[in-house]
Amino acid sequence: MRFLTLYLRSRRVPLALAVAAGGTALMWTLWSISSDERDAASWLVIMTVLVLAAGITHTLSSADDEVERTAALPWPPRRAAHLIAALAVIVALVLVTQATGARFGPPAVVVRDAAGLLGLIALGAAVAGPARSWFLPLIWTMAATMFPQNTPLFAEIATWQHQPPDSRPAAVTAAVLALAGLIAYTATGPARRAAASPA
Repeated sequence: MRFLTLYLRSRRVPLALAVAAGGTALMWTLWSISSDERDAASWLVIMTVLVLAAGITHTLSSADDEVERTAALPWPPRRAAHLIAALAVIVALVLVTQATGARFGPPAVVVRDAAGLLGLIALGAAVAGPARSWFLPLIWTMAATMFPQNTPLFAEIATWQHQPPDSRPAAVTAAVLALAGLIAYTATGPARRAAASPA
């Protein structure tokens, strides 16, 4: 239990959870006061999932990642558990709105987009580092939201975040991104920081 407490504090998880809960509450409030519709607009659901996924980027590394690399503990299972727990938190925070007057959904889209975006962020963290890992998901999601396309197949893949829940190409794309991010981050952890230049 002491290890878990130290791990969560070193990764700034309590702060990330507070920010995620606050972000969800803000998006929910904005929709509640600005619309008479119960179901939130798809673009708002997508952007909420993106904000929550981006909010976990700083938990993907610690103050000293090199200590983890040299430690005797088996880090890959812990990294995988970290990502799976982050996915569960994002999905739970968004889907809890299903029981309220402003619903964010459908659930299949929330799960698909959360898994795909989190995988993309994890892949970015492994390749470019957590500080830059949210750039590509943000740009890609903004483009998919502003220019949604349902046909042809390439368009469905390119705008997978904005596709309906029964879109197979979108589901496959999200699954591939989720798996790639899980494997890359679990195997290597965050990208090494550039060494400081000598004075």
